[in-house]
Amino acid sequence: MIRLTIQLYIARKFLTGILGTFVLCSVLIFMIDFVELLRQSGKYGAVPAWRLAWLALLRLPAYSEFLIGFAMLSGSIAALLLLARKSELAVMRAGGMSVWQFLSPGLAVAFIIGVGAVVAFNPLAAAGRTKAERLFADAFGRDANVLAAQSGGSWLRQDGVDGQSVIGAVAASNRGLKLTGVAAYVFHPSGTFVERIDAASAELKEGYWQISDAWVVRLGQEPERFETYLLSTYLTPERVQDALGSVFSVSFFELPGLIEVAEKAKLSTDRLRVQYEALLSRPLLCVVMVLLAATVSLRSFRSGGIQTMVITGMVGGFGFFLFAEVSRQVGVAGLAPAWVATWLPIVLVGLVSVTVLLHQEDG
Repeated sequence: MIRLTIQLYIARKFLTGILGTFVLCSVLIFMIDFVELLRQSGKYGAVPAWRLAWLALLRLPAYSEFLIGFAMLSGSIAALLLLARKSELAVMRAGGMSVWQFLSPGLAVAFIIGVGAVVAFNPLAAAGRTKAERLFADAFGRDANVLAAQSGGSWLRQDGVDGQSVIGAVAASNRGLKLTGVAAYVFHPSGTFVERIDAASAELKEGYWQISDAWVVRLGQEPERFETYLLSTYLTPERVQDALGSVFSVSFFELPGLIEVAEKAKLSTDRLRVQYEALLSRPLLCVVMVLLAATVSLRSFRSGGIQTMVITGMVGGFGFFLFAEVSRQVGVAGLAPAWVATWLPIVLVGLVSVTVLLHQEDG
């Protein structure tokens, strides 16, 4: 009974440290994003502050999802240091508890949070990002259209019944199926230029783009305005999603189906597979972050060198995240299997952390 009480106490410390770090970082991200939206509103068109705040709130889960690993590392270090500072770890060791026994509550908390982040938080973040993309396009797309050349935007070369064309957009929402701030250059099948289209938005239908509020400019003619203008295309929704849609706006439960569709369409699935494997490995990532935190947080305050150990742990954490990102890009480029690119950094750091803890515990 006493040991259960101690384990619950340790679990609460880990949970407080991890969630506290995550909430603090999320608040900072929200404030930075809100200020950036205010800047864009003043530059490209006035938007009510409440709408900007709602937009920043919708985008917050997608932005803060990247912080889960960092929050695990920093929160676990904080929890273990707090226990060590009050000599509670020393008392537990004196009572016969090994490092694995007083780490097990933290590992359990990390695993549960990791599972929750995949099955609950990720779908929430994906839904929020998709809705935020639409709101952002509605708020800034029309006024930002004049900046398409400077900002680069997203461009697609396509073919259709009427010939080839190149279509670009300032913003893409609904996984690339709806474009805002559209510019298109249409060419005759012989290759000669036919017309340029500038429009507020375009939506992909079966076999054509339905372009709204379009201005069409042809050589030697006055510009014409059309409420609706159709541009033929052979592009499929899957191809557009692969080119313009953001993989981070697809939830964990949608990824297997999207991968299957992309494979049938003979499209590259490397990016989707890497994202899917990253989500599958997230519970293990959370557990490994606790182990990594433990390697630098179990020294007694009386022995000194705590600051050096903590700095070493944070540097090691950033090194791991950098290594994991490089490995992820290798997987996205198709240079390594998705599961290798995703799981290898986590497994390696986990093995190193366990080795260090075994050495610290048993000598």
